[in-house]
Amino acid sequence: MTETETELDPAAEAVGESPEDLDHREAELQSQLEALTVERDDYLDQLQRQRAEFQNYRKRVEAERRQQVAAGVSRLVESLLPVLDGCDAATAQGHDEVAAVGQSLMVALGKAGLERIDSVGEPFDPTQHEAVTIEEAVDDAPQIVAAELRSGFRFDGRVLRAAMVQVRAG
Repeated sequence: MTETETELDPAAEAVGESPEDLDHREAELQSQLEALTVERDDYLDQLQRQRAEFQNYRKRVEAERRQQVAAGVSRLVESLLPVLDGCDAATAQGHDEVAAVGQSLMVALGKAGLERIDSVGEPFDPTQHEAVTIEEAVDDAPQIVAAELRSGFRFDGRVLRAAMVQVRAG
């Protein structure tokens, strides 16, 4: 035996194991370490996936919440359009005291995202205008909005109500 083996033997004999048993024990511990490392990596992967799924869930729920709020506000704004129409009609009939109420309401709804669709003099656009009367053109002249019978409105960039218009050949 070499001097190193002799030094190991008393340690091995003290715990009741031979050098072969120690080698076997070391290999077994190495195997357990590798198995634990694989298990740890698996748990880490599961945790990262769960975190990503939760983040996606939170984003989806937040987007749905914003969409529901916008839909509710849109319904409220749409329900107030007849009030704006009434104010416009009263102002057109000479009841100027109603104009201030109509303007205040339009300013408040404008802050929420409502805007009037400009129609008179603009090219006819079926996505924004509802033609009540159309003057037939003899040639391929573009159709222009001649008069607006009822205002149209956009809310957050989408048409909430199309403008009722009279169309003539340009």
